[in-house]
Amino acid sequence: MADIYSDRPVNGTEDGGLEEEAREYEEAKKELETWKTKAEKAADVRAKLILEKLDKDEVKAEAQQELWAYIKKQEESRKEFTQRMNKIKNELLLLGERRQDLLNKLKKCQAVLEAKRAESRKLKQKFKIHVQIPDTEVEFRARSKEERDDDSQPIRGVFGISRRPTVLLQEGQALITFEEEKVASKILMIAKCSVPCENITLDVKPKRITMDPAVKFEIHLDVSRKELKVSNIPTAMPEERMKERLEMSFSRQSRGGGEVDGVEYNRNNGTGQITFLHPGVAESLALRGRYLVDLDSKVNVQVGPIYKHQLCKFQTFCGSPKRTIFLEDIKDMGEEDDLQDHLKIHFQKPSNYGGEIESIQYNSRGKALQALFSEDLPPTAET
Repeated sequence: MADIYSDRPVNGTEDGGLEEEAREYEEAKKELETWKTKAEKAADVRAKLILEKLDKDEVKAEAQQELWAYIKKQEESRKEFTQRMNKIKNELLLLGERRQDLLNKLKKCQAVLEAKRAESRKLKQKFKIHVQIPDTEVEFRARSKEERDDDSQPIRGVFGISRRPTVLLQEGQALITFEEEKVASKILMIAKCSVPCENITLDVKPKRITMDPAVKFEIHLDVSRKELKVSNIPTAMPEERMKERLEMSFSRQSRGGGEVDGVEYNRNNGTGQITFLHPGVAESLALRGRYLVDLDSKVNVQVGPIYKHQLCKFQTFCGSPKRTIFLEDIKDMGEEDDLQDHLKIHFQKPSNYGGEIESIQYNSRGKALQALFSEDLPPTAET
């Protein structure tokens, strides 16, 4: 062990050193207390910081848990959204396919409809009647006793309408009608007929005619002698009041009216019907076409007859004439009349299986003809 020596004096100076040491000791003690205080404060601060750190770690952990929960929820939402989008895409794809199928069906239906319309137009054209009714002499006869006793009977008329069968004769075609059916039957059995015409021979093909359908029907028409139709009536009054005004107006004999038996009025379309007690009044007023009615002011209304019509005995028929043959593929080699004469001469000869011709019509190039047929009437006995 090393020896330690001190340079301090032993005498009076030793006390001063002790005092100094005591002072230093006190200062050191104070400084120690200061550091202890600081250490305690630092420990408190450290403890607070640790507590704060722990709190923040808990908050951070909670935040992280919430974040993970949000992330998981977002993933689930994204997955659900993707599934829904895929489902919607599939539905859109199915709807697109269904739409295309419906469009295809619509096109097919439109094509069928157009075909039906074309067929309907064709049938309408076949059955459509274009005719100008000529002036016809009408025979009046005296009424029977029963008709004279009952003047309320309507005026009746029956009109018979028939559409004659037709065949469209194109260029290079001909129609020949024989007097006997057996002649036409023999000619139709020949596949080709050679007709001499000046310096050449024409080969023609006889065929049976298929005609368009024809119709025949009757129209039964009854015109009332007591009832009168009224139209263009203003709708300015209630129904009952309007009926009273109409009855009063059509009862005026000074205007050609008569005793009214009944009044009907339709406010929706401004029409009415007047029934008179005696016949003849409605007939004379219907011929005028107009009548003056007393409403809030005097108004001219339109009047006319009331009639009922009925379609009866409607018949459709089609077929082929037994005495007429059809020739086609005729070459136009000269004048129309000359070629028609050659055809007539050829088919009149019995050596060519022909016979007496009732009528013949040849159609040359560049035009078309409509041939009309009439019904064969049975022969009547001579008196």
